[in-house]
Amino acid sequence: MPMSSSIRLGIVGAGAIGNVHMNTFGRIPGVYLAGVTDAYLPQAEQRAKEHTISVVYQSPQHMFEDPAIDAVVIGVPNKYHAPLAVEALKHGKHVLLEKPMANDAESARTILQAKEESGKVLMMAHQMRWSGIARALKHHIDKGELGRIYNAKTGWFRKKGIPGWGSWFTRMEESGGGPLIDIGVHMLDLTLYLMGNPKPVSVFGTTYAEFGPQRKGIGTWGTPNWDGYYDVEDLATALIKMDNGSTLSLEVSWAAHSAGLPEEPFVNLMGTEAGISLVGEKATFVTHAFDQVIESEIKPLEGEEDRTMLSKHFVECIRENKEPITSALSGYTNNRILSAIYQSSRTGHEVKLDWN
Repeated sequence: MPMSSSIRLGIVGAGAIGNVHMNTFGRIPGVYLAGVTDAYLPQAEQRAKEHTISVVYQSPQHMFEDPAIDAVVIGVPNKYHAPLAVEALKHGKHVLLEKPMANDAESARTILQAKEESGKVLMMAHQMRWSGIARALKHHIDKGELGRIYNAKTGWFRKKGIPGWGSWFTRMEESGGGPLIDIGVHMLDLTLYLMGNPKPVSVFGTTYAEFGPQRKGIGTWGTPNWDGYYDVEDLATALIKMDNGSTLSLEVSWAAHSAGLPEEPFVNLMGTEAGISLVGEKATFVTHAFDQVIESEIKPLEGEEDRTMLSKHFVECIRENKEPITSALSGYTNNRILSAIYQSSRTGHEVKLDWN
């Protein structure tokens, strides 16, 4: 695509996350917000007024069929990620897809195949990789300062944070799961990236639903539907082994009696030469020198807001026809692990991942 031409972007989903994308892309040079659609059209019409978007499409299909649209952002409930992404790619649109890639690994695979057949850009919207502190950690790791990363621990504990009880958030068929697929996918994606994207080969995990079924632990995000139901987990724990022998443990909750544990996202990386501890936006570098443990603070790298950098990267990948940092394969890998955790919890057995 010529640098002089604007990328005509359509937004599928006019809810909270869609509005975030409209605000962000609306500030990026070379991007024209060309259309918006939503299952609830009055909301799409309201967003169109707020962001001066000229076209409100009656459906995603109408948007995908319009040759004037170059790329789309898909920010809708998880259940619809796969069918909409596949259809957009088949119509020749570049796609920025909100997490998780799909409800399950099988659905994610259909997106990966459609992306490969289309030749278009499919990028996952994992903004945590773009934060100043995450980029600083990656800088130290890429310089080899940690040596070989052989073990990692990551997670995110919320004591009282179940979103939208009874809505699509808490219905397995629509969301694909609870905190594991909601916030766990962020921590999984970020940690695998920092570890150098090793290939997962086996997974053992367990999920629990101790709060949600009793209508306890309800947070402030999302609108409850008391006529709905809750059939997802509220805590998940897993151990993932990689093809290079390294291991990753993951723990996440929407609600838990988690005394003494951080209520912020955390990552601990243990390397042969040094380690890194990240809690929220505070990171510590740990190593040994002169038979002493030495700790020092890691400062975030300067730069634009994470979603701005993510969005600019999407534009760059379209213009230069290059693979995104948060690629379709990374999204598929995340989904394979998540599905394996749920399968392991159901069966009580380790799940082997075959990549042939």
